[in-house]
Amino acid sequence: MKYILLTIIALAAAVACLFSGSVSIPTSDVAKILCGDDTANAGWNYIVWQMRVPAMLTAALTGAALGVCGLLLQSYFRNPLAGPSILGITNGANLAVAVVIVVTGSHSGWDVIWAAMIGASAVLMLLLGIGRVVKHPVTLLIVGILLSYLSSAILTLIHYEATTDGVQALLIWGMGSFHQVGMGQMPLYATLILCGLLASLALIRPMNGWMLGELYARNLGISTGRVRWGILLVTGLLCAATTAWCGPIAFVGLSIPHVARMMFSTDNHRTLLPASMLLGSICTMLCLWLSTLPSDGKTLPINALTPLFGIPVILYVLLRRK
Repeated sequence: MKYILLTIIALAAAVACLFSGSVSIPTSDVAKILCGDDTANAGWNYIVWQMRVPAMLTAALTGAALGVCGLLLQSYFRNPLAGPSILGITNGANLAVAVVIVVTGSHSGWDVIWAAMIGASAVLMLLLGIGRVVKHPVTLLIVGILLSYLSSAILTLIHYEATTDGVQALLIWGMGSFHQVGMGQMPLYATLILCGLLASLALIRPMNGWMLGELYARNLGISTGRVRWGILLVTGLLCAATTAWCGPIAFVGLSIPHVARMMFSTDNHRTLLPASMLLGSICTMLCLWLSTLPSDGKTLPINALTPLFGIPVILYVLLRRK
């Protein structure tokens, strides 16, 4: 019943994203356009199919990916404050994008996307190498935090040396947006995200055993090394893809798994994983809808809205656990 309720809410959020935007289009005309009928205003066709539909799909995929990343990292590190950026993968992407923006002056296009993918992948490969030596998850968590701080320090130096236009471009990209993925790029983006989500399903049984303790997991025949590599690969792919196209989206991966646990009152990943996907999609689509509410033709930054959902959840978790 709860899954049905979440599915209905997700569909309602998707409809809200399609039928509302910074440009006012009559509801009847939006419905006709989505049904394939021609409309007298060709500009409305472009707005619906080339802007609203890709943005809605991007928000849904991104939210699901970040929700899964947060759940896997929190379960693996047994830390309620672990999130997709905790391993430094997001900051690695930020650093690479900052270099490209400062050098080229552009904050959009394939050069930025590939830079983010390369930066995130570089940090991931470094973590995989360290993970072959470091076996304890808490130690690997600390290594990820150190890498994150190192990337932030270098990023600060780039901000200091960049021009005014470069700093502005970096700030705009860092605010997050679901409008960077067009219909031409959607197949590639959707393929990467869906591959990561499908791979995460294979981690359900190992993660359930891992939550009972590493020794218990080994007694069940679960290879802890493979679990470690699987989590790093899945979270690395999902974090790299979402950051490359949408920028560093904050608080979604950190808060959504807690909402799933509170809603379903379980630690079983067979329940929490699909719940985190649905809740993540709902959260990001609602943020997309709220970002288009201003009537002056502008859209609000996504990272100005995600804390409205994430911070209350994190405060509740901290206060409840004292």
